[in-house]
Amino acid sequence: MSIQNKVVLITGASSGIGAATAKLLAKKGAQLVLGARREDKLQALTDEIKNAGGKAVYQVTDVTKSEDNEQLVQLAKDSFGRVDVIFLNAGLMPNSPLSDLKTNEWNQMVDVNIKGVLNGIAAVLPTFEGQKSGHIIATSSVAGLKAYPGGAVYGATKWAVRDLMEVLRMESAQEGSHIRTATIYPAAIKTELLNTITDQESKEGMAQLYDTYQIGPESIANIVAFAIDQPDNMNVSEFTVGPTDQPW
Repeated sequence: MSIQNKVVLITGASSGIGAATAKLLAKKGAQLVLGARREDKLQALTDEIKNAGGKAVYQVTDVTKSEDNEQLVQLAKDSFGRVDVIFLNAGLMPNSPLSDLKTNEWNQMVDVNIKGVLNGIAAVLPTFEGQKSGHIIATSSVAGLKAYPGGAVYGATKWAVRDLMEVLRMESAQEGSHIRTATIYPAAIKTELLNTITDQESKEGMAQLYDTYQIGPESIANIVAFAIDQPDNMNVSEFTVGPTDQPW
């Protein structure tokens, strides 16, 4: 199906993968509904899309609040009349060894990376079930496929997204709701994700990895566009994406 005129919601839209995806989909004719916490960046992105001839609206959104997610879905309906796709992209990665007991950061990751995805699904699922169509896309991580020191809690949240999205796909198929799903597992992608790391040793290690291997967020935007552009009766459920030279 063509991306043209599809109504696409994006969380974590103010920078990185979310912003790159919004720009690409807008060029392909999608109608964008953008959510994130930083209004200045949302406003600038929305203006950029509109100035280029695209269609976009935004709302300041904290994905940890169920009402914010519900209001984002309602904004899509009020602005464009429907919802076709939601890209659940908001995430945090303050890695640290478990022995550092950074429990506040653990809770932040659980709230954003798991509950944020659940809140987005809960907000849009009744609409998708009612119209017997829709597409839910989520950003997991290669940390949702492989374990590594310093990434226990982050990885756990991304493993949770992996399981959640696969069960959603299975249940949608069983229930005949025709809802498509896609889970993306990015490796080293150039975003602001490293800025959330407060443990210095973990940050230096990840920075070295990213400096060596990282590629631009446009690579993930291309995957989102590919997934959306498939026929409604076909589901490509998982994408592992990273630099050609990164060995894991």
